[in-house]
Amino acid sequence: MKKISFLILALIFSGTIYAQQLPQLTQFMDNNYVLNPAFAGMENYYQVKTSIRNQWTGIADAPSTTILSMYGQQEENVGLGGIIFNDQFGPTSRTGGAVSYAYHLSLNEKIKLSLALSGGFTQFKIDKNGWNVANPNDPLTQGDVIVETVPDATFGFNFYSNNWYLGLAIPQLLTSNLNLLDANLANALSNEQSGNLSRHIYAMGAYTHKLNNKWQIEPSFLLKSVAPVPAQLDFGLRGIFDKKIWFGGNYRSTGDIGAIFGYSVNDRYMIGYSYDILNSELADYSSGSHEFMLAIKLRTTDPK
Repeated sequence: MKKISFLILALIFSGTIYAQQLPQLTQFMDNNYVLNPAFAGMENYYQVKTSIRNQWTGIADAPSTTILSMYGQQEENVGLGGIIFNDQFGPTSRTGGAVSYAYHLSLNEKIKLSLALSGGFTQFKIDKNGWNVANPNDPLTQGDVIVETVPDATFGFNFYSNNWYLGLAIPQLLTSNLNLLDANLANALSNEQSGNLSRHIYAMGAYTHKLNNKWQIEPSFLLKSVAPVPAQLDFGLRGIFDKKIWFGGNYRSTGDIGAIFGYSVNDRYMIGYSYDILNSELADYSSGSHEFMLAIKLRTTDPK
């Protein structure tokens, strides 16, 4: 995995990073605020959610993601929220936080529009201590710990009603410049090497259809795009029993398939789990990816 980590550094140092830079979540339908701050205030209570994702189990230094968010309705038309996160990929890490404000407008008796903006920071770190590389004299591998902190922002909106939503978010809105070269390395290279955070586009929607008094079915999708790589589509479908138990699957356009399970306790606590089966060369080395989600409702306000 040192080679993979080194490849990431090479992409950073060679200029603008075009690959998708943000972590993925299989349970995006349950932790949607992480992707779009416009979800804050769509439900008339505050909630705290955490997601822990261990990707590519069985591979050393594989990516891991931890996210903690809190969001909800502050007033009838106002939603507030905040998030902190950490992504670890071998010797590289991405840590940060943001707060958000959302305003909700009634378009008619059934449909509302939520507009949101979040702002915060992201810190990138590369720890070169203990690297075991083939060429120790390579200037890219020399040095200690490199840290770079940059501002970040996300804009999002959602159209929604009682049983559906459709929205879009643009994370890394500021396209902040990212320079992870220490002074010695900068002097060793003949030209300036830097990168920047690329704007992503997330389009997401879901529809909950009531089959009878006990069962509901919910299709959902998440479309992620960042130029110039191909867009990635996640499609989820789950059945919900008595608003307490749900299970289903997720298909990713990369060919990965995920299974999703969840349980709600007393309409206050929520537990979710997903398991991804890989459809790539990594499948020969990894048994898949695991993702856990925990949530709790904190306070209920007057119904809308």
